[in-house]
Amino acid sequence: MPTTTRYRRRRAALAVLLVAEAMNLLDATIVQVAGPAIHADLPGPAAGIPWFSAAYTLPFAAFLITGGRLGDIFGRARIFRVGVAGFALASLACAAAPDAGLLIGARAVQGAAAALIIPQTIGLIRALFDGAELAKALGTIGPVMGLSAVTGPLLGGLLTQAVSWRAVFLVNVPLGLAVLLAARLLREDRAATRPRLDVTGTLLVAGGAGLLVYPLIDPAGTDWGLLAAGAVLLVVFGFQQRRAAAPLVEPSLFAHRGFPAALAGSLLFFAVMTGLIQVVPMQLQLGSGADVRTAGLTLLPLSAGLAVSSYVAGARLVPKFGSRVMFAGLALLVTGVLAMEAGGVGAYPWALALCGLGMGTFTVPFFTAALERVRPHETGSAAGLLNAVQQLGGTLGVALLGGLYLGTGTAAAALGLGAALAVAAAVAVVPLGVRAAAPPARGSAPELSSRRGR
Repeated sequence: MPTTTRYRRRRAALAVLLVAEAMNLLDATIVQVAGPAIHADLPGPAAGIPWFSAAYTLPFAAFLITGGRLGDIFGRARIFRVGVAGFALASLACAAAPDAGLLIGARAVQGAAAALIIPQTIGLIRALFDGAELAKALGTIGPVMGLSAVTGPLLGGLLTQAVSWRAVFLVNVPLGLAVLLAARLLREDRAATRPRLDVTGTLLVAGGAGLLVYPLIDPAGTDWGLLAAGAVLLVVFGFQQRRAAAPLVEPSLFAHRGFPAALAGSLLFFAVMTGLIQVVPMQLQLGSGADVRTAGLTLLPLSAGLAVSSYVAGARLVPKFGSRVMFAGLALLVTGVLAMEAGGVGAYPWALALCGLGMGTFTVPFFTAALERVRPHETGSAAGLLNAVQQLGGTLGVALLGGLYLGTGTAAAALGLGAALAVAAAVAVVPLGVRAAAPPARGSAPELSSRRGR
């Protein structure tokens, strides 16, 4: 049998997957800059602005692991095509939305479609490459994501200013059609053993996350009853996973404190990161009267700092200093957020650059430490759960920081909360840093394996 590296169209197929990755990240960041312009054009309350982002990231987070399971069952290339088609159609519906409610609904469909696309990428790359070429192919994802993060806010500002906010969504249509046409280059791939879907678990986590996020976005006041109901559903989800025949999450991941600490740190960190990208454009446009292009350009120092520090951390800092680097990243992030809170709009460019440097310095060692001791049979579940919690954290950040800004009319309160969340993230990842620095305990892996086999 020929090896996968002899598939002569593998590099063209890789380009198809990378365009799909970029399309998703662009859509997640491009709308945050355009949000106030959308609100000015469509009827609806200002409280709808955070929902333009949250309606996308919430279903994306809730259905991400299930999307991966569907690829295992029905074929990753097939589910990838279904997701891209749904994403393009939902983008068209967003561009044509006559009011804010329909736009938010179409954004939710977009997020669910993205949950079908993104989990297939790594599996399909593994089907295309092997050996040294596989590592190089997987290494292309990071730069593409970094470039998309830099391009998203700028493109959102330029398109909205030059054409209309509707162009922000229309840009996905030709991209989606091109990916669909080129998807024939992909080789079909599915799991050797057909897994089962955990429908109950999916519904519990989607309902719980939705009930937590919905009242937080409302600036008129928090509905504690809905928050309590959401928390109860998530607790029920935890118990259900321990008894499910085919759980969404490997229960053995929670046997030691390191991985739960990683989840808590990821939730808090991405709440700060995504919440900032939501609040800064709102403050510039709604509070300071800046145009949408200026708002997009203001976020460039953050994106540039993120791209530069990610490279430096991976190439220089982590090999030399290990997981301790992530605490330096969080310190830079807190400093940048506090500088924006104290200095106001005038401090945004250099303070956002500090935030970007902190974000990149944190993320590289964080994910390395989080997955360092995850065993092979837990890798898929661990990576999927970290990704889902990252998206949920982003949704909560948009809800908390965006809702607080709209409720108070000032960015200072929201930025103060962002700094507090960043400090909480540092506290949450302390066990993770200790665990990553400590030598592995003797017999820990066999012990977990025996537990799993009971």
